[in-house]
Amino acid sequence: MRKSDKKVDNLIRGVLTEVCEDTLKGYDGFLWVTHTVNFSSFPQSLKIICVFETNQDRANFLQGEGQQHVSKTIQKAFNKAGVQLKNVSKQISYDIK
Repeated sequence: MRKSDKKVDNLIRGVLTEVCEDTLKGYDGFLWVTHTVNFSSFPQSLKIICVFETNQDRANFLQGEGQQHVSKTIQKAFNKAGVQLKNVSKQISYDIK
């Protein structure tokens, strides 16, 4: 990993840690958020994965306003960090552990 890649990864982890702490407080069954990225095509290659305890927890989250709230929270957090995500809703997925 190049030094510049490490800086980008630290930025991503910092932003997602903030988002995770906010999301843990508001949604039952939410466990953590993780990511994958190809540093040579960041931020387009960034994939964010929100992980839930059960299928039912994920379904409840997606049926309510959780998905919209988390998408906006992620978008704002990356904007604040100086990173523009063009289509944040396509860069986020929801999974179970």
